[in-house]
Amino acid sequence: MRYSALAIMRQVLNGHRGWTPAWRDPEPQSNYDFIVIGGGGHGLATAYYLASEHKAARVAVLEKGWIGGGNVGRNTTIIRANYMLDGNQPFYELSLKLWENLEQDLNYNAMVSQRGILNLCHTDAQRDAYRRRGNAMMFTGSGAELLDTEGVRAMYPYLNFDDARFPIKGGLLHRRGGTARHDGVAWGYARAADQRGVDIIQNCEVKGFRIENGKVLGVETTRGYIGAKKVGVAVAGSSGRVMAQAGMRLPIESHVLQAFVSEGLKPVLDGVITYGAGHFYVSQSDKGGLVFGGDIDGYNTYAQRGNLPVVEDVAEGGMSLMPMIGRARLLRMWGGVMDMSMDGSPFIDRTGIDGLFFNGGWCYGGFKATPASGFCFAHLMATERPHEVATAFRLDRFKTGRMIDEKGMGAQPNLH
Repeated sequence: MRYSALAIMRQVLNGHRGWTPAWRDPEPQSNYDFIVIGGGGHGLATAYYLASEHKAARVAVLEKGWIGGGNVGRNTTIIRANYMLDGNQPFYELSLKLWENLEQDLNYNAMVSQRGILNLCHTDAQRDAYRRRGNAMMFTGSGAELLDTEGVRAMYPYLNFDDARFPIKGGLLHRRGGTARHDGVAWGYARAADQRGVDIIQNCEVKGFRIENGKVLGVETTRGYIGAKKVGVAVAGSSGRVMAQAGMRLPIESHVLQAFVSEGLKPVLDGVITYGAGHFYVSQSDKGGLVFGGDIDGYNTYAQRGNLPVVEDVAEGGMSLMPMIGRARLLRMWGGVMDMSMDGSPFIDRTGIDGLFFNGGWCYGGFKATPASGFCFAHLMATERPHEVATAFRLDRFKTGRMIDEKGMGAQPNLH
């Protein structure tokens, strides 16, 4: 079934009795050409692009839970391409271009809204850093505008401009950035992949790999052994645990990152704002709730829940930037398990095991990277060559000294 205005009108006249399931619930086959472990945004996007771009016919996605139950449904929905370094900016620009055509490609309303992102600056040094970043964005066609205080005030007059410690001196505006409906992205990719013959197998946890003579032959799951010519792993915060089953130790740690939604408010925030004096970012959903987040909780965990001190810290950042939200009530909160790399940048690479590929280390930025991550991972799995915008995302970059340290605060601060 193809979604359209005409299809909706037809269903209205038919009492909505003709809708079909968005995707199948198949039994796993004994073997596949490609298996993608992880039914989140990156795994589903990988399977979709394997089928659509590389015409792969025998593809399966294995998800231990349900589609949309992981990080793809537990984030603050921001999409953007406002990076600076060569290893990152072209990749995220490709992702943003894919976002801009995603709904037409998938025939699904993912609610992509390019409402703009404003990064606030509070010191002269921070403004200079934003100028450098903006220039890098301009080189790749992402677009950037450097605003002064009055430019920011014209957009958001209710911000706390005169804070004695953190006066707002301007901001970097990325008009093509914005938000998308997180679980809608997962459902759209799942539906589109299923239509191209991909088997999406839920409640199927991978318990081990079958490896012989340095080559992966398949995976052991809670639903039996499934053979495969190639296996790709895209499991976010569970990366360390899954890859350990293949005898690999990754340069990542797993941390929980909380997100929050306030009660519904009248429209007040038409874009996305990030606070330059604290780790706080906020947008407003179509339902009126303020969607915001901050720092990771700071301890290693695989649990999708957070702790109250971080709630307090994020609320303090919000109050410092927007004192008016002090009367709003917090409606709900959730946690996603982040796979934090040592330099804050991801991996899309082959492993030392023939036929086994890894996609992970996305830190805070996994959601906005979803389309390009799947596109580049599918390219790697199909051709065994990295895509031109993902050549820097190597697993051995710490060994070779080729880190992609966007913020200059990676695992070796003495190098910065």
